[in-house]
Amino acid sequence: MLPRNTLLLLFEFISITVRDPRVYKQDIWHMYLDYEICLETNSMCFRKKWSSVRRRYSEFVWLRQSLQQNALIIELPKLPPWLPFFHLRSPEQVALRMKGLQMFLELVVQSPLLLSDSRLHLFLQSKLSVGRMERCAQGRTRYTVAEAIHRSSSACVPPLEDKSSCDSDYESCSSSSVLGLSVDTSQSEHFLEMSCGHTHCLGEGRGLRGLTLS
Repeated sequence: MLPRNTLLLLFEFISITVRDPRVYKQDIWHMYLDYEICLETNSMCFRKKWSSVRRRYSEFVWLRQSLQQNALIIELPKLPPWLPFFHLRSPEQVALRMKGLQMFLELVVQSPLLLSDSRLHLFLQSKLSVGRMERCAQGRTRYTVAEAIHRSSSACVPPLEDKSSCDSDYESCSSSSVLGLSVDTSQSEHFLEMSCGHTHCLGEGRGLRGLTLS
């Protein structure tokens, strides 16, 4: 098999990994998870060739709804279902959700039409909240989409809204239901040291599509 670096130079690829779930506590009753989205690509469609952002489930819901409104002729892939009794301390449930979120993104980036939507790029490569992403995509911010993506890692964009203001995906629970999980309200804690480890490649050469590079 050809070395990985050689393959990356020969073919266009988009690699997406959803990993590193973290739990946040907002008050006694409400906690939520977010996930790191790592993107590596040589595609001309993306401003950055490598990026890392954190998103929560409700932001994925917003993305899917936004993409569907802008691409009515396309049947978008499904998100993993929202579970009313989602357990924060269940590695199996968290891993299953991460896998579903990653599969959703992998299928989305296969569509040239969806790749042309600026909200997808803001979601994957900026740290803007849902409200700011929507306004930026509509041209109602002082910065452009390209500027928001470029400046997302330099703290030049105005302070972002708290993720807790996003559409609710709260995991309602009491102190007993989280089995004694200790979470600081001002800092996130690593919830699980896990990664789906599933990498997606888009190849323009015959036979490369779906190839996992090692």
